[in-house]
Amino acid sequence: MQHPVKQKDFTILLVDDRPENLLSLEEILLKPGRVFLKASSGNEALKTVLRNEDIGLIMLDVQMPEMDGFEVARILKSNVRSKDISIIFVTALSREEQYVLKGFAEGAVDYLQKPLDINIVRAKVNVFEQLYFNQYRLRQAMEELDKINKQLERFVYIVSHDLKSPLSSIVMMLDLLRTDQHVKQNSDVAENVSMLYEASGRLSNMIMSLLEYSTTSLSQQVMETVDTFAMVQHVAAMLFPPRHISIRVSPDMPVLETRKVKLEQVFQNLLSNAIKYNDKAEGVIEVGLTDKGAFCEFFVRDNGPGIEEQDQSRIFKLFETTSNASRQDSSTGIGLNLLKMIVEEQGGKIWVQSEKGKGSTFFFEWHK
Repeated sequence: MQHPVKQKDFTILLVDDRPENLLSLEEILLKPGRVFLKASSGNEALKTVLRNEDIGLIMLDVQMPEMDGFEVARILKSNVRSKDISIIFVTALSREEQYVLKGFAEGAVDYLQKPLDINIVRAKVNVFEQLYFNQYRLRQAMEELDKINKQLERFVYIVSHDLKSPLSSIVMMLDLLRTDQHVKQNSDVAENVSMLYEASGRLSNMIMSLLEYSTTSLSQQVMETVDTFAMVQHVAAMLFPPRHISIRVSPDMPVLETRKVKLEQVFQNLLSNAIKYNDKAEGVIEVGLTDKGAFCEFFVRDNGPGIEEQDQSRIFKLFETTSNASRQDSSTGIGLNLLKMIVEEQGGKIWVQSEKGKGSTFFFEWHK
């Protein structure tokens, strides 16, 4: 869906030392929603650009006294505020290749030869106008995405912080139980308490990592050396799969230099879903990968109920759940959408292949 551009005009700066040429260009390009600024010299053009941040296109005459169009373009492209403004040179100079190449070298994106062909001028400016608004919409979308990411990071921080205190109490109580003589006398109970204590410790470490992650921007997040085989094994153990479900992890899983918390979150969610929805007497979950050069293509495959074809195209959308979800199911339809955002943040993509009654395979790409 495109973001609407409201009350946003397309501003064109016309630069020519001859007033009649400025009037002629304005008349050719006049159109609702367009604003024209005019400058009769190179110096005046530079001052106009500094005073106006919304200029989308500059129609720049090459032959001007004191400062020609080539020099004006060179200065504009060297300034961070004006370097991205599109420039079309308008010139009566020779069509020889050396002049055209010089214009492009100084930062022009197009060339118009005098005398001007009205239809060509209008067509080219229409293209640059559309490009300007596409870029404007993209900036709006990026700003909105950044706002959403900050809200999600804040949400993760609040939830992680609220879980930290009660979990610490649980870990302390389990530690006391481990050393209790009555518990030690019953080997089964002692083993279960020990497993709970270790899992709680891993969960506590993960929450601490999430707290650290939520207060750190993407550019500042620590890159770690991650043994993905060991990581997936730990994640699987922490999920306490029922005895009838086995999780098989490929020994070929790689060691990556990556952001561990993010990759761990993807595997935890996919494995948790595979366990949660498995409806077979003997559940099997497989984790592996295919080396795709710059990316690892990981997969999590299960032999569960599968996903209806009509659900497969929407499960990664926010608040969408599948027909597998029951009334007792606590699924919110947020998890897979968050995974999609995490994977795409890494430059990859996530998708599913599934057949009803025969299980599902979730694939995702992760940059090496």
